[in-house]
Amino acid sequence: MHDMILEMLGRILIPATQLFGAYILFHGHLSPGGGFSGGTIIGASFIFYSLVYRFSDKKHRLKHETSLWFEVGGALIYVGSGLVGILFGRHFLTNQGVFPIGEPGRLWSSGMILLVTLGIGAKVAGTVFKLFQELLEGGAEPDGHH
Repeated sequence: MHDMILEMLGRILIPATQLFGAYILFHGHLSPGGGFSGGTIIGASFIFYSLVYRFSDKKHRLKHETSLWFEVGGALIYVGSGLVGILFGRHFLTNQGVFPIGEPGRLWSSGMILLVTLGIGAKVAGTVFKLFQELLEGGAEPDGHH
C-alpha cells in the first residue's frame, strides 16, 4: 500500500518534528525541556518516518541498527563527558572548573550540561524507537528468531 498524501505530509512534518526536538534538546538548560523531552520528540519522528514508509520500498526503511547507534552513541557521550571531570581531577560529571561556564541565559552558557543533555537525548530517542520496533515485531529478532 502506497499513500502519496501521507508521504507528502511526512516530508514536511518529519523534518519539522526533528527540528523542534533539536530545539527542545539544545535549550533544555534555559527553559523547560532537555534530553528526555527532546529525545522523545526525535524518537517520535523516527516512529512517524517508519510508519509513513512502512509499505514503501526497502531503501526508505530505518534499520534496527539505527536505534542501536543512537543508544550507544548517547551512552558514550554521557559517560565520556562525565569522565572529563575525572581526567581533570574532579568528580564524575562535574561542571565546575572543567568547562567554561559563560553568560547566564545564553545557549552556550551551561558548560558540560549541553553535552550531557545531548547524550541523554540520543539515548532516549534510540530507546523510544527500539521500543516501537519491538512492539511492531512482537519481540522477534531482525532475522526472524525469538
